[in-house]
Amino acid sequence: ADTASIYKLLDSWIKRRLRMCLRKNWKKPRTRVRHLIRLKVTYGKAYEWGNTRKGYWRISKSPILHRTLGNSYWESQGLKSLQVRYETLRYSS
Repeated sequence: ADTASIYKLLDSWIKRRLRMCLRKNWKKPRTRVRHLIRLKVTYGKAYEWGNTRKGYWRISKSPILHRTLGNSYWESQGLKSLQVRYETLRYSS
């Protein structure tokens, strides 16, 4: 009965972990700012969030990364939703 909610939690955790890993790859603050600007963040916000000293896991839940690296971004990168897959398999038979 609760399987769909478990898949939803897993989806959100996976996306947060991917946001964390992606941000961790942008090692220098200058690189972080540049990538955030490429993701259509204003320069002021990109500078603010690119130069923060907070931890990777904490920043992965920030509003900036949520907006720029949201569901549409990950779908364009080829990430499939576990919850959607579960629903299609559950109701297909």
